Amino acid sequence: MASNGKTSATQTSLRNLLPLIPYAMAHKGRIAAAILALAAASAATLIIPVAVRRVVDLGFTAENAAFISRYFGVLLGVVAILAIASSLRYYFVMTFGERVVADLRAAVFDHLTRLDAAFFDRSRSGELVSRLSADTTQLKSAFGASASIALRNLVLFLGATVMMVWTSPKLSALVLVAIPLIVLPLIGAGRSVRRRSKEAQDALAETSAYATEQIGASRTMQIFSAGGRVRANYSRAVETAYDTARDSLRARALLTAVAIFFIFASVIGILWLGAQAVIEGTMTGGRLSQFILYAVFAASSLSQLSEVWTEISAAAGAASRIAELLETKPMVAEPADPKPLPSPATGAIALEAVSFAYPSRPDHPSLGPLSMSVKPGERIAIVGPSGAGKSTLVQLVARFYDPTEGRVLIDGTDIRSVALDDLRSRIALVPQDPVIFSGTIAENLRYAKPDATLDELRAAAEQASALDYIMATENGFDTRVGERGVTLSGGERQRLAIARAILKDAPILLLDEATSALDAENEAAVQAALDVLMQGRTTIVVAHRLATVLKADRILVMDGGMIVEEGSHQSLSRKKGGLYARLAHLQFDAAIRAANDSGKSASRSAG
Repeated sequence: MASNGKTSATQTSLRNLLPLIPYAMAHKGRIAAAILALAAASAATLIIPVAVRRVVDLGFTAENAAFISRYFGVLLGVVAILAIASSLRYYFVMTFGERVVADLRAAVFDHLTRLDAAFFDRSRSGELVSRLSADTTQLKSAFGASASIALRNLVLFLGATVMMVWTSPKLSALVLVAIPLIVLPLIGAGRSVRRRSKEAQDALAETSAYATEQIGASRTMQIFSAGGRVRANYSRAVETAYDTARDSLRARALLTAVAIFFIFASVIGILWLGAQAVIEGTMTGGRLSQFILYAVFAASSLSQLSEVWTEISAAAGAASRIAELLETKPMVAEPADPKPLPSPATGAIALEAVSFAYPSRPDHPSLGPLSMSVKPGERIAIVGPSGAGKSTLVQLVARFYDPTEGRVLIDGTDIRSVALDDLRSRIALVPQDPVIFSGTIAENLRYAKPDATLDELRAAAEQASALDYIMATENGFDTRVGERGVTLSGGERQRLAIARAILKDAPILLLDEATSALDAENEAAVQAALDVLMQGRTTIVVAHRLATVLKADRILVMDGGMIVEEGSHQSLSRKKGGLYARLAHLQFDAAIRAANDSGKSASRSAG
C-alpha cells in the first residue's frame, strides 16, 4: 500500500510546479518581452522554407540569377532578424529564470525563519540548506534554459505544423496521426524520470546533511578518532547519491533516444511518400523541399521538447521538496488579529494550569499541570534534577512552543494572542550554549540592536565584563570570532551573549543554565555580569548549580514537570526530606570536600 501511495504522489508531482507560478507571474514584463522576441525569431525561421520552395521551383538558371541574388539578400536580412530575436529571447528568458529562483530562495528562507522550534527539532540543517541551494538550482534550469528551449520549440513546432498542413494536407495528416502515438508513451515514461529525479535530490540532501553535521562537529570527530569512519560513511553516501543520479540520468537518456528515433523515423517514412508524389507529378520539388524543411523543424522541435520534458520532470521532483517546505505550517502560529501588549511593560509573568508534551513525544508529558506567577522585577530561580521540566518552562514563556493545555500570560495578556515579534521584543534569553555567529564581535552584538553605536557596544561589553578581553584582541570589536565563536573561550562566548542581552534591554530576562558549563573563575566573572543584567528586570534563572541562585527572591523546585517546593534558600535548606535540601547537601558537601582535598594537596606539596 505504501508503494502505491508513493507512485500516486509521483504521478501528480508536476502539480508541485503550480505553487511556483505566482513567482513567475510577478515578472510579466520579462515574459512579454521574451514572447515578442520568440514570435519574431519563429516567424523568421518559418519564412525560410517558403523562400527555398520559390527558388527551387523557379530553377537555377542564368535568366533568374539577378532575382535569386536579391532573394538571398532578403534571406540574409531574415537571418539577421532571427539572430537578434533569438539573442533577446535567450536573455529575457534566462534573466527571468534567475529572477524567479532568487525570489523563490528568498521566500523559502523567509518561511524557514518563521517556522517553530518543533519543525527544527525534527529537521536537519544540512538538508534544509540543500533545498535552498541544490533544489532551487534545479528549478532555475526549468525556469531558465529549459523554459527558453521549451518556448522556442513549442512555437516552432506549432508554426511548422500549420505550415506543413498548408503545404501538403495529405502528408501532414499522416504526421499528425503519428505524433500522438509517439508523445503519449513519452509522457508515461516521464513519470519514471520524475520519480528517479526526486530520489536523486533526496539522496543529495541526505549527503549534504551528513557532511554539514560532521563538519560542524570536527573537534568531536577528531578527539574520538572517528575521521576514518566518518570519511567511509560519507564516501558511501556520495556513492549512493551518485548511483541514484546515474539511474535518473540513464532513464532520461533512454527516453531521449527513444523519442528522437521514433520522431525522425516517422518523418523519414512520410518523406518517402512525398518523394513518390514528386515522381508521380502530383507535387513539385519545391513544395516537397518546403514540406521537408517544415517536417524537420517540427521533428527537431518535438525531439527537443521531449528532452525538456525530462528536465521539467526532474524539476518537479525538486519542486515537490520546495513545495513541502512552503506548505509547512508552524505549530506556533501568529494570531490572526494580534493584540498589543500593555505599555509600558512591567514584565509580569503567569502560567495558568499549563501542561505540555513535546510534539515528538506526545505521550510523555514534560510539564504540568503547573501554575505560577512572577511579579515585575522579581528574580525567580528554578532548580531540580535533569528532566524536571525547567528548560521547557523557559521555552514556553518565550513561546518556542505552545502549551498542550492552559495558558501563559505576560503583563496579563495571553501570549498566543500577541504578535511573536512584539512578544519576543520584551524577552532576552541567555542560554547555556549561546549562539555566536562567524562575523565580528560588533556584528554579534548588533544582532540584538542593529543600529547600536560603538559607545553603546562598549558600554554593554563593560557591563558584561567582556570589554577587557575584547580590547585585548588585535582588532577589538572588529575581531572575527570564527564559526560558532570557535576562537573564543566558553566564558568569553557567554559574556558576549550577556552583552548582547544587555543591548536588547528587554524587561524580561530568561537565563537557562547560563553558567553551568563554566569553570570557577569564568563562572565568577559571568555571574557578576549577570547580576548587572538582572537589575530592574523580571528574571527567571534555570540552574543546576545551587550556588548561582542564592540571590534569588524566590526558588521554585521542580520534579517530574511539577513545582514541588517553593521558598528561599534558607527555608528550603532547613526542610527535612525536601528535594532542595537533598540537592543542596550533595552539592555543597561535594564542594567542601573538593576544597579540603585541594588544600591538603597544596600542603603536601609545600611540605
